[in-house]
Amino acid sequence: METIFKNYLKKNIPDIRPGDTVRVHQIVKEGDKERVQIFEGLVIATHGGKTLDATFTVRKESFGVGVERIFPLHSPRVVKIERIKQSKVRRSKLYFIRNLAGKDARLKELNRKYQMWEEPEAKKELEKIAEETAKEAEKAKAEKAAEEAEMEKKAEEALAAHKETRRPEEEDKNNKEDKEGKEDKEENKK
Repeated sequence: METIFKNYLKKNIPDIRPGDTVRVHQIVKEGDKERVQIFEGLVIATHGGKTLDATFTVRKESFGVGVERIFPLHSPRVVKIERIKQSKVRRSKLYFIRNLAGKDARLKELNRKYQMWEEPEAKKELEKIAEETAKEAEKAKAEKAAEEAEMEKKAEEALAAHKETRRPEEEDKNNKEDKEGKEDKEENKK
């Protein structure tokens, strides 16, 4: 069982503790596109230690509303975790922060030792996403150009067919009307 779990464990396990302010970079899939979303906030709880099912809860205030997200520690979707600062806390679960607002919700800062944990495969994954989006954009651009060329060709064919079906007498009348219309417009401008 442990040999199976080892395949899914991250090599560079982040040392996250309650009271840390972290920035979590997570791959989010929207439709058929993928992008990296950043969630920055305070770690209020950790569960499961460093095991495969370990999680940590991050809380932030967004437009006056408290938002919490639970991230799996070993998830392949979590690309990078940055610790911005550490705070001095005396509890393992900081659920009391939910009831506090403003200055009351502040914690005493321990240090601002910046640390980043990133998987080596994560860079490859991000490059792959960038390449895929570039290829899709290029493909869409080529399809659009081909479609426009096809529409122009159809328009030219329709115009040529229309000219062939016209009688010479009608063309003379149309040309005279066009000339008279242009002369009238020029006189109106003066």
